[in-house]
Amino acid sequence: MGDKMKKEKTKAIIGGAVLLAAVAGALWYCAQPEEKEPEFVFSYAENQAEDYPTTLGAKRFAELVEERTDGRIRILVQAEGKMGSEMEVIQQMQYGGIDFARVSLSQLAVYIPELNVLQMPYLYEDSEHMWKVLDGDIGAEFLTGVGDNGLIGLSWYDAGARNFYNSKQPITCLEDVAGMRIRVQESELMADMVEALGATAVPLGYAEVYSSLERGLVDGAENNWPSYESMNHYEVAQYYTVDEHTRVPEMQICSEYTWEKLSEEDRAIIRVCAMESALYERELWTEREETSRSIVASHGTEIVELSAEERKRFQTAVMGVYEKYCGDYMDIIDEIIATGEN
Repeated sequence: MGDKMKKEKTKAIIGGAVLLAAVAGALWYCAQPEEKEPEFVFSYAENQAEDYPTTLGAKRFAELVEERTDGRIRILVQAEGKMGSEMEVIQQMQYGGIDFARVSLSQLAVYIPELNVLQMPYLYEDSEHMWKVLDGDIGAEFLTGVGDNGLIGLSWYDAGARNFYNSKQPITCLEDVAGMRIRVQESELMADMVEALGATAVPLGYAEVYSSLERGLVDGAENNWPSYESMNHYEVAQYYTVDEHTRVPEMQICSEYTWEKLSEEDRAIIRVCAMESALYERELWTEREETSRSIVASHGTEIVELSAEERKRFQTAVMGVYEKYCGDYMDIIDEIIATGEN
C-alpha cells in the first residue's frame, strides 16, 4: 500500500472516531435530565462570617429546602452583613425586601418588647436550662408571637453566653466594671444592664468594635467566645471574664410577604428544615466555642471565671432592669425560673 493510501486510510479512521465521539457526546447530553428552573429564588441575610456556626446552619437550611422541594425553592445565603445590619434586615423583611434571616433576639426585641423576657441578665442557670425553655411551650409561643410584626418565627439558633472583655484589667468583682466604657449592641435593654453595673454603655455596630477598642473609644465589650475570637477582639482586649450575664438566643425568621407566596405543603417543609438546621447549628456552636476559647487562650488572653458570690452581686445590681422591661411579664419570668428548678 502506498504512502498516499495509508494517509487517506488513517484520516478516515480518525474522522470516524471523531464522528463517533461527537455522536456519543450528543446522545449523552440528550440523555441528561434537564435542570429545572426553581419556582422561587429567595434571599437569606446573615451578618456573620462564612465559616461561622449560624452561617453554616443557614446554608444547611437552604440545602435541605432545595433538596426536599426537588429544586423548586432555592435559598441564597448572603453572609458577612452584605444585606445590611440586623436592624436593617428586620426592617426590610417587614416590607418583603428580604425573604429569610437569622437575627439576634436583642434586635427583634426593639420591635417586639415581650421578647426581652427571654434575654434578661442572669436569667438562666446554664445552657440546658435555656433550651428546656425554648424547646418547650414558652419558646413555641414566642416563635408564634412574632407573626404580629410581619415576620414568621421558624426556629431557635444558639449564640452561647455573652461575657465581658476589656483592655484595662481583669474583671473579678463588681467594682472592676465601674467607670468602664463598654460597647453594647444597639439595644436599650443591653445598655441599661451595663449602666446598672456601673459602667457607661456605648451602642455600636458589630463591625465597629475592633477599631473602637484599638483607638480607645471604648474600654471593653461583651460577647460570646466565637465572636470574640472570629473578629480578633482578643488582639485589642486581652481580659475576658466568664460571667455569662446573658444567653441571647437567635431566631430564624421569614418575611410574612414571602410566607404568603408558599403553599401549606412548602410551609411545612420549611419549618421542618428550619428545625433540623437549628439542631445542626447547635452542635457546631458547641464545637466552635471550645475551639475559640482554646485559640484566644493560646494568644495570651487572660481568662477569669467570675465566682458564684460575685455573680450573685452582679445579678442583684441589675434587678431594676427586670422591673423596667418585665413588669408585666413577671409570671413568665417565674415560669422560666421554675423550669430550671424542675
